[in-house]
Amino acid sequence: MYGLHAVEAVFAHRPQAIRKLYLAPARIPRLQPLLKWCVAQRIGYRVVEDADLQRLAGSAHHEGVVADVRRAPPRALADWLAARAPGPQCALWLDGVGNPHNLGAILRSAAHFGVGALLLPPASTLALSGAAARVAEGGAEAVPLVRLPPAETAIAQLRAAGFRLAATVVRGGADLFRTPLPARLVYVLGAEGPGLAPALAAACDLRLSIPGSGAVESLNVAAATAVLLAQWAARAA
Repeated sequence: MYGLHAVEAVFAHRPQAIRKLYLAPARIPRLQPLLKWCVAQRIGYRVVEDADLQRLAGSAHHEGVVADVRRAPPRALADWLAARAPGPQCALWLDGVGNPHNLGAILRSAAHFGVGALLLPPASTLALSGAAARVAEGGAEAVPLVRLPPAETAIAQLRAAGFRLAATVVRGGADLFRTPLPARLVYVLGAEGPGLAPALAAACDLRLSIPGSGAVESLNVAAATAVLLAQWAARAA
């Protein structure tokens, strides 16, 4: 994992997951609390040059720090639902979203608007990467990943917990800005290219579209997510 806010968020939320730390000399003052913790816990850290950080991160956007971090496994849907408090809740069902930069941007928006989880289908290979965590700017530690059972079972469990599902489609959906939104809502988002699976869209309670000027076909999935969440947050307040 790399990026200053991403690594600091891991330290704040689950420091025990940190296995090793690499940092640039300029980051020593900012990361003093983390370095002291590493010493106390006998976790190794090294001060290295920029070229080493680029090699470790596989990216020039390391922001002066790279950490070897144990990945948090996704939670089970039933466990996540059991921990939900009454009242307004929002989650995102990611049907095929795979681009790490889009995932990071989605996580950042989800954390900003207090989303409860990112829901992943059983066959999804989506996992938190260093690139996604950096783009999320710390949001990856605030929004858990939840592994869904098969779609029919997942939908039944979500509805039993008071959630309604809204398929997000480019065309043919109700106007997001004019449609009442349930207080407990799951937005179902399709892949960047092919979009939402038709069978899954048909199983949802609502179909929503974001109206625009028509100058472009649609927003990308990360930008659309921010708009969708802003509308839900405004209605749920």
